[in-house]
Amino acid sequence: MTTETPLQGKIALVAGATRGAGRAIAVQLGAAGATVYATGRTTRERVSEVGRTTETIEETAELVTAAGGRGIAVPTDHLDPAAVRALVARIDEEQGGLDILVNDVWGGEHLVLALWDAKMWDTDLDHGLRMLELGVRSHIITSSCALPLMVRRPGGLVVEVTDGTAETNRRYRENFYYDLTKNAPIRMAFALGEDLKSTGCTAVCVTPGFLRSEQMLDTFGVREDNWRDAIAEQPHFAIAESPVYLGRAVAALAADPDRARWNGRSLSSGQLAKEYGFTDADGSRPDALAYFEDVVFGGKEASADDYR
Repeated sequence: MTTETPLQGKIALVAGATRGAGRAIAVQLGAAGATVYATGRTTRERVSEVGRTTETIEETAELVTAAGGRGIAVPTDHLDPAAVRALVARIDEEQGGLDILVNDVWGGEHLVLALWDAKMWDTDLDHGLRMLELGVRSHIITSSCALPLMVRRPGGLVVEVTDGTAETNRRYRENFYYDLTKNAPIRMAFALGEDLKSTGCTAVCVTPGFLRSEQMLDTFGVREDNWRDAIAEQPHFAIAESPVYLGRAVAALAADPDRARWNGRSLSSGQLAKEYGFTDADGSRPDALAYFEDVVFGGKEASADDYR
């Protein structure tokens, strides 16, 4: 193991690694030397309810390997306990342990668009409950099945991925079901942190700022190489960050021998960038949550560039 590959020999499961933050986390863990099981529902043969064919778990696994790790794609519906148990059994058989679990399953953007700003009683109940299934129940199932493998040896890391921190999510998050869905992982990391203390493992929750995911870029009709063109339509997009930023955040956490100091906490990409010294893919260090707190909600006279 070298300083360039601090996760050499480590085994990671990134649940929800098809695209966006999950894919970037998987790739950055691979770049640090880890073997990464990349799971999700969209493969080259099958498309999930998200409806995107441009990203697959096989491609994610190939990117992990190209980055220097070993990527293994396993199609998995994380709402199916039997499927998740089979996944964990495979990891146990092939690797004998699990060091890093990333709960990034989501895939509910299409539901968010339908529910945005709708009152609870005006929200389609099936849509709302589906959002909770995708963003909460899937995480619970995955942790329940995978943690018995992780706690066999000390030093494991569980990462819950959400939108916002405990501090920023004191504000209402647009819709009753979205608010519950995105606050639950914060509390899950806290609760798991309490349960894991005696095992020598750590649980945290992480969030990006304004994420330039593949879907977000498509929403604005731009690509990663010309994403700034979308600022004309949405000025706050100027603070947007690429998925690489959160990927580097999780890789830094996983490589930190003193990561237990974060146990049970919710952390942002911008906060962790300051702590560990990494940057986004373009060399900047955006702090979107601070920008929104100070400028958007706080009325401070400043530009996004002041927070990059």
